[in-house]
Amino acid sequence: MSRPTLHQLFYACVVLGLVAISGASMAQTESATSLREAREAAELRDQQRLMSFLDDQQALESALEQARAEHEEAQQQHEALEIQQAEQTDQASELSERQAEQGEALTALLSNLARHSSEIRNALGDESLLSLEEGSLPPRLDEVEVLERHQLEEVVDRLAALTARTGRAEHLSLPVADANGEVATRELVRLGDFAAFTENELLERGENDGNLVVLPRTPDAIGGLLADYYQGESHVFAVDPTQGSVLEALAQQPSLWERFQQGGYVGYVVVALGILGLIIGLGQYLYLVLVSLRVNRQRQSLSQLKPNNPLGRVLLRFEGMDKHQTPEALEARLDEAVLAELPKLERSQPMVKLLAAIAPLLGLLGTVTGMIVTFQAITVFGTGDPQLMAGGISQALVTTVLGLITAVPLLFVQTALSGRSRYLTHVIEGQASATLADHLESYTPAVN
Repeated sequence: MSRPTLHQLFYACVVLGLVAISGASMAQTESATSLREAREAAELRDQQRLMSFLDDQQALESALEQARAEHEEAQQQHEALEIQQAEQTDQASELSERQAEQGEALTALLSNLARHSSEIRNALGDESLLSLEEGSLPPRLDEVEVLERHQLEEVVDRLAALTARTGRAEHLSLPVADANGEVATRELVRLGDFAAFTENELLERGENDGNLVVLPRTPDAIGGLLADYYQGESHVFAVDPTQGSVLEALAQQPSLWERFQQGGYVGYVVVALGILGLIIGLGQYLYLVLVSLRVNRQRQSLSQLKPNNPLGRVLLRFEGMDKHQTPEALEARLDEAVLAELPKLERSQPMVKLLAAIAPLLGLLGTVTGMIVTFQAITVFGTGDPQLMAGGISQALVTTVLGLITAVPLLFVQTALSGRSRYLTHVIEGQASATLADHLESYTPAVN
């Protein structure tokens, strides 16, 4: 074997350096059990690779070309970084010169614009109806160092648009979330920053994403104005100057059915007894009206007595009596006939009167149970959150109201029944007394 030339030795040194570098990097990444064993293994592997490179002239030349390419690439990256650094230095110098040229007046203007722009964005944010469209708020200028003309124009234009939008009624097409959370694009009307609504529902800004959502309940006083205003048939609309506080209070006002449900089981019992008393009372009153009509017809035709009315039955019984009895006996028999008709005329009155007396007592019972619930909530949760006590207080007040509302109509019904039955009793007693008097006068011998 011939001795290696100087050219070959140079290639061998270069390859040996590359192999040593790559071997060192590979040795660092491997998890060897012993540093000495790893170093020996790397040296053995490098010697084997060196010998393979010395034997293979083409592999040695390709490795040298690869090293030269990597060196050129690194040199190009270094030159690009130097160019970029020079450009950034020139840009910083230009910005410093422009900032120095604009003077204190423009610096103060930039500071004021940045402050006012931030204040407007924080005040409106995702709660105002004026910021529904994208890009409606002025841009933030907190990180701007040099005020540009287009920035000043953008701030002024958006502020002017927001100002004009506060006093304008606009038809928009925006995504709206319904009560079930489903979002769909809907047509709506926006009245400045005061109200937004569809044809039949009021809208508000959502708490999470800032999109429009349907108000849980549209007040009846405002719901009647929505359709006419939306269709352009009317120019009258109710505006909440508090920007939602009054509408929220009206929307939370419970309906009649919800008020009734707040009374709980005691309220249900009170109302059920009230309905039962009214049915009984109205049924008896209709019966008394029918009896009154028959009695009036009977009074007009006493010669033809009919058993379908109390007066006719009393007079028929009087006609069947033995007329030769003493006047006291006849009067007693006649009173007995009248008293026999009174239970039918006065029936249902005790029941209605009892229900009218029970209703307020049940309302008081609901008040006591509601206060017990309230005090239990105070014992567990304290007095920090009034909403935790609202359920018991509502039950206490609603049951009292239901008891009074139930008792008052029942008292009126009981009074009407008592008056009607008393009237019929007086009519029957008066007519029976007149018949007895006529009979006694006809059988009394004339006095000379």
